[in-house]
Amino acid sequence: MRIEEGTREDYEKLAGFHYRDSRRLVCPQKIFVLKRDGELCGVIVYRSPAVRTAGRKKAFGRVLTIYEVNQVLTCIARVVVHPKYRTIGLGVKLVRETLPLAGKPYVETTAVMARYNPFFERAGMTKIAESKPRPAILEGVEKLRRLGFNSVLLGSTKYTIQRMREDPCLIKKVRMVFKHVSKAGGVYRKRIASTGRAYMKHNEFCECVERADVEKLARMIKILSFLIQTKVYLFWKKS
Repeated sequence: MRIEEGTREDYEKLAGFHYRDSRRLVCPQKIFVLKRDGELCGVIVYRSPAVRTAGRKKAFGRVLTIYEVNQVLTCIARVVVHPKYRTIGLGVKLVRETLPLAGKPYVETTAVMARYNPFFERAGMTKIAESKPRPAILEGVEKLRRLGFNSVLLGSTKYTIQRMREDPCLIKKVRMVFKHVSKAGGVYRKRIASTGRAYMKHNEFCECVERADVEKLARMIKILSFLIQTKVYLFWKKS
C-alpha cells in the first residue's frame, strides 16, 4: 500500500464512512490517500486550526497569537478508512506517515474516539488533555430528554424527525431548547447551526433556529448529541 497526496474528491468518496458531516469540513490544507493497486483504502485531511482549542495552551505552555497559530500549526480534521480495510492498522499508518508531510512543525487534533481507541498515540501523537462538555450542552440534552426524546438516540436524525412529526408541538419546544443553549454558551452557535461563518451572535442564531425545518432541527440535535461527549486533545511536534 502506498500513501500519496489526494484531493477533496478523494475525501468525498469515503466521507460517508465517517460519522461527521462532510459539509462541515472547511479550509482543508492537505489531503493524503492510502491506495492499494489503485483502490482507495483510506484518507486523511489536514485543515487550518481553530483560533482557540482546549488543550493547546497546555501543549505550548502559553497562549499562541493568531499569527503563530496560522504559521506553525495544522490540524487533523478527518481520518477515514474504508470498512473493508479496518482493524489492520491502516489508520495508524495514515497518521504516522503523513505527520511529517503536513507542512507544519506542529500538528494537533481533537477527537472523541481517541478516548476509546488510542490510534493517534500509536501513530506518534501525545495525549495532552481531555475536555468535558459544557454545562449548557448537558442541560440542553437533559431538556430534550424531559421532552420525551430518548437521549441514546439523539444522534439518529431519522428518530428525531419521526418524534417531531408524531408530535408537532415538540418543534416549538426544541427551538426553545436551542435558544437557551445559545444564550448560555454561544461558542457552539456556528457549529450547531452548521454555518461557515466565523462568528454568530445570539440573535442571529435564534433567527436561524426559527427558520429551521424539522430536518434541520434534527441535524442540530445530532450535533448537540456529539457535543456532550468528552474530547481528547493530541499533539505532535516535528523532531
